[in-house]
Formats: sequence, structure tokens, C-alpha cells
Amino acid sequence: MLSRKRRRACWASRLFDACPDATGGPVILPGQDAKSIAAGVDCIKAGRLLGLPTETVYGLAADADNDAAVAQIFAAKGRPADHPLIVHVLGAPSVAHYAVDIPDFAHALMAAFWPGPLTLILPRQPGVANAATGGNPTVGLRCPSHPVALALLRAGAAQGVWGLAAPSANQFGRVSPTTAAHVAGEFGENLLILDGGACSVGIESTIIDCSRGQPVLLRPGAITAEQVQAVCGLKVLQKEELAALDTQAPKASGTLDSHYAPRARVRLMDGMAMREAWPSLLAEAVGQGADPVLGIWSRAPLALSDARCVWQAMPGDAAQAAQQLFATLRSLDAQGVRQIWVETPPASAAWDGVRDRLQRAAF
Repeated sequence: MLSRKRRRACWASRLFDACPDATGGPVILPGQDAKSIAAGVDCIKAGRLLGLPTETVYGLAADADNDAAVAQIFAAKGRPADHPLIVHVLGAPSVAHYAVDIPDFAHALMAAFWPGPLTLILPRQPGVANAATGGNPTVGLRCPSHPVALALLRAGAAQGVWGLAAPSANQFGRVSPTTAAHVAGEFGENLLILDGGACSVGIESTIIDCSRGQPVLLRPGAITAEQVQAVCGLKVLQKEELAALDTQAPKASGTLDSHYAPRARVRLMDGMAMREAWPSLLAEAVGQGADPVLGIWSRAPLALSDARCVWQAMPGDAAQAAQQLFATLRSLDAQGVRQIWVETPPASAAWDGVRDRLQRAAF
């Protein structure tokens, strides 16, 4: 059996396929290293999957134009094949490869927010990214800002890779990963992961549908509808408003009612309800051992005297809370709690992305 160090060397020298016994788990390489980027491109070109850091969450990446490789993403995640993936691109030339009839306001959004956490749904070029789009007539495109993702896209473009299909690197419907270790815990079979540190944004990108002549918010994120509207000069419709227009929104990533869910049951509550309810929940668990049964993430501090209740502080700043959200859910889940109570986020637009993820986790 080859040592972990030896397996890393095989990847770094781009000879992983030649290693006679390079099995037994994922290999994590430092994403800022040029040899790691080269190994990542070789992995993509060979039709394999790659754990890729972005500023939002870590992705499970494959060449978006390689339908067989993309099929591996759906299989590894247990994701329905008609649920489209976001394609990560380097810039305008790649956009033209995947999309047609791009409206002016979409170009304005690219100029304002790319690279960054914004995905645009556009009419798809016929015959490209069939598997990645789930056969839909539209394609979701994003240019990430993470330096490791950009370096990989540049190196891939030099070898003919136009874009990377890269949904979050977790089992379908579960909590998204924001560190390389999270990805390694999800997929244990011969996966190369580029380590880019903890994700700076921490929740998935805002998704704006640009395929119907007016921007429509399909998924909130770090970039708000107000920011989008200020740039493109058009009212941003909510997905629910499309019903009045007798039309449906295109399918898009992360928009199912139940999503981002840990094993523990998630409940959204206000601070007062938490203070009143937690003693009764613990009383019901008398005689069931000393292990934690309840995790709480709240802005309001709670004076808890029972070791079976684990409290973590939620930041009062929306961006900081977003950056910590998935890591907190994973941490509490790992401690074996049966329920996770989360203080309901404020109603302001800055918290829309966090609120959306928590509502889906609690569905």
C-alpha cells in the first residue's frame, strides 16, 4: 500500500494513473501550487471529477462539454439527471460558447459582478453541455472569483476546456461544503481535491434568470436583488411573480423546497421561543445518556447549564453569518445532536440568502 505522501506525489507529478496502488481515499493538494493546478487540469481532461474551491462553496467539477464525465457528477451526488448544473466559465469567450441571444442587461451584470457569486440563466447554444443542463434549453453560467478556480479555468482553457460543471460537492440535498475536509468527508473514493481554504462567501451564488427579457431572481445569495436592479436598470421579478405572467421559471440549482439539510432536524425560532422551549426538550431526553441532543445557533446569547445542549453564536452581520452557516450546521451535526434550533434571521434583504438556505434546510 502506498503512503499518503506517495499518493500526493503521484498526483503532483501527474502520474496518478500510473501509481499501482493509489486508492483508498481522496487526495488533497494545495490549490495555490502550479503543479496542483496542472494535476487538476489533467484530471478534468481525463474525464474525472475534481473537488474545486470557489468563493461560495466547494464544487464537484467536470468538463461541462464531456457528457460522460458530467454523468459521474449526477451519480456521485445522487442528483436527478434533469436537475441542471451551473457551468463555471472564465469570461466572455466561454459565455459565447454556451449561450445565445444574450440580453444587454445580462452583459451589464457580467461586467458589474463577475468574477463573483452571481449565476446568470441564459438561452443555451444548441448541442453544448447537454448533460450539464439536464436537457433544458437554458444554461446557468458563472465566473467565480476564487483564485484557485480562476487558475484552473485559465489552465483548462489553454487546453480546450470551455467550462466546468460544478455543483456543490456534497450528497444531493445535504449541507454544502465550505472546506476541503468537508469534501473529503463526502466522497472517499479516489477524488482529487484542490484545497483553497475556507470559502469566503459561504453560501451558493445568487441566480438571476436572464432568458425572458426581464431579470428574475431564482435564488438569493450574497448579491441582492436591489444590487442587480441598480446595475441593469430593470425591475427584478421574484420567481412567484411569474405565475401572474402565466409562465414558469427554468429549472435551476438549489431551488428545491427541501435542500441544504443536515441529518439533525432544523427548526427556525425567535430568541424568546428558544429560551422558553429548550429546557422542556432536554427534559424529554432524560435517561437517554449525556451526549448532546440539541444544537442552537443564535444571535441572542443563551445561558445554558446542560451539557446536552450546544450553543454557537450567530454573527449579527449577514455576510459573516453566511460564511459560517454551512460549517456551523456541519459542526453541530457532527456532535450528534438530534435537533438544531436556529434564530430566525432579520427580515432585511442582506439576510435573504441565509434565510433562504435555512428555510430549505428546515423544510
